[in-house]
Amino acid sequence: MATPKKVHVKKGDKVMVISGKDSGKIGKVLEVMPKANRVVVEGVGIVKRHTRPTKKVSKGGIIEQESAIHASNVMYYCSKCKKPVRTGALIEGDKKIRVCKKCGGSADK
Repeated sequence: MATPKKVHVKKGDKVMVISGKDSGKIGKVLEVMPKANRVVVEGVGIVKRHTRPTKKVSKGGIIEQESAIHASNVMYYCSKCKKPVRTGALIEGDKKIRVCKKCGGSADK
């Protein structure tokens, strides 16, 4: 198996889907899978899953949940610019922070 790639978004980032059936949707990154180069975004890639009742899921049936989409199909969404943007790195003191390429605002909280 190939070595995990560095994914350009982190858990908790606000992203916009730029291609696929859900293009244009904005959501929060719930999970990042660097080995598969995929991300799970809130409200994007909804699939129906048939489940039976277990101890964890008391009620069975058809459950809708988010599925993973490829990381290349999402871009970081800048709240200042109100657009999907690329991010760059800036060294501030001894820390490396991500910044918006358009407005220069910080992507890290």
